[in-house]
Amino acid sequence: MSTTTATTAPGATEPALDTALRPDRKKRSRHFYNLVGLVAFVVMAFPVYWLVISALRPNHEIRSYDQTLWPSSLTLDNFSRAIDAPNFGTAIQSSLVICVTAVVGAMILSTIAAFAIGRFRFAGRRVFMIVLLLVQLLPPTTMLIPLYIQLNDLGAINEYWGVIIIYLVSTLPFATWMIRGFVVNIPRELEEAAMVDGCSRMGAFWRVIFPLLAPGLAAASIFSLINAWNEYLLAYIVLQDNDKYTLNVWLMNFTTDRGTDYGALMAASTLIAIPVVAFFMLVQKKMAAGLTSGAVKG
Repeated sequence: MSTTTATTAPGATEPALDTALRPDRKKRSRHFYNLVGLVAFVVMAFPVYWLVISALRPNHEIRSYDQTLWPSSLTLDNFSRAIDAPNFGTAIQSSLVICVTAVVGAMILSTIAAFAIGRFRFAGRRVFMIVLLLVQLLPPTTMLIPLYIQLNDLGAINEYWGVIIIYLVSTLPFATWMIRGFVVNIPRELEEAAMVDGCSRMGAFWRVIFPLLAPGLAAASIFSLINAWNEYLLAYIVLQDNDKYTLNVWLMNFTTDRGTDYGALMAASTLIAIPVVAFFMLVQKKMAAGLTSGAVKG
């Protein structure tokens, strides 16, 4: 009896030791992942920090070879020169008109398409969904010449609506797929109950389904806005007048008689980033819910 106890006692303590060491392993693993996350955050945030700090530096410090992480003095002259630059106001107007119209139009069309795909069974439905994914695989530069030819035939060159159509169509497939995930996750019983109470199918959609799609719409709208607001190449090709340039095209032409004004260029870049950041801060909660709950059924 004693021999058996002596031989099994060491083995019996191994699970206990493993259980005791497990919290320490989890703690070390958590610290490691926290460190990796911190390093990734610093790497991603440093360019933004350098942009804002350069916008606040005096111009002679920007051109100096001795750069420091913090300027010796702060100035707002760069922002004044950026705001007073020619066509800055018209560039803001062009970007707002194009981006807001494209995003609103994309959200309306993608919501209707997502509802049709998620609720109805029709011939070619699966093929249509595959085509939506395949379109997203094509880089925009490969479609640049065909788009230009089509827009030229339609008389859309150097017109706002030509750029709006391009931005709307380019964001429509991904937005449709994203919103479709939310339509599928909404129980059909809610819609049927509203129709039993006297609502038409469209009335049930607007009163019951549409409010529940708010997280998906927030996530899709911020994606569409970022793509439209930051796009440069297509806007540069389609728009040809200085008074119709979007902010990104206007920014690339930001030069003076003495060359590039880097201080004003950094200040203008900072100003351009503010609208997207502000919109993201407004919808961040709904966007976070949209990116998580839309991918899980139930």
